[in-house]
Amino acid sequence: MTAVPVDVVTVFTDPDGNFGNPLGIVAGHLVAPADRQALAAHLGYSETVYVDDATTGAVRIFTATGEMSFAGHPTVGVAWWLRSQGHAVPVLQTPAGEIPVTFDGDLVSVQADSSWGSTWDWTELATPADVVAADPASYSAGHTYLWSWQDKDAGVLRSRAFAPAMGITEDEATGSAATQLTALLDRDLHIVQGVGSHLYTTHLPPSHATVGGRVLREDSRITTL
Repeated sequence: MTAVPVDVVTVFTDPDGNFGNPLGIVAGHLVAPADRQALAAHLGYSETVYVDDATTGAVRIFTATGEMSFAGHPTVGVAWWLRSQGHAVPVLQTPAGEIPVTFDGDLVSVQADSSWGSTWDWTELATPADVVAADPASYSAGHTYLWSWQDKDAGVLRSRAFAPAMGITEDEATGSAATQLTALLDRDLHIVQGVGSHLYTTHLPPSHATVGGRVLREDSRITTL
């Protein structure tokens, strides 16, 4: 058996450091490509990032069910982590393409094509309370994104995301969905997702958007292959 160190960060916390979506980060040279999905499933986070080259920002992203060419929460989280390790790369290299990174105070943002990521079934509900009251058991297939305006004039909305197709009953904070919704609504957004995660987006027409937020380091753990 091989011991594999895993760093854990929480991505898209609120301004007080609460909530957010955990992310596992693993040095790519420690895990063969054929074993990466199984390790991601074993760790149990919505995504795990493998850093293949810290100096160039080359990363790969896996869920419990397979590899993703791009995802927002992992790229924001690993960009923050790389800077904490002395590698403040301006661009991440992913299978989807180059992902520009920006740092602004305590916010880390990535820029992506708003067509990247999973295909979502968008459902606008009447009130934020309706979003909060939704039962994940009602969404047993595909990818469903529920949302409602919390303050339309200010661009603040409340959302939840269910992705059983990827083995994720509910995703606490979904960056790629945030970029897609930004393009769909044609405006910058402040999204409060899940139990209270905060995501901030900017619309860059015709086809791009940024998504960003706060990241906190949680802990390190050792797992085995």
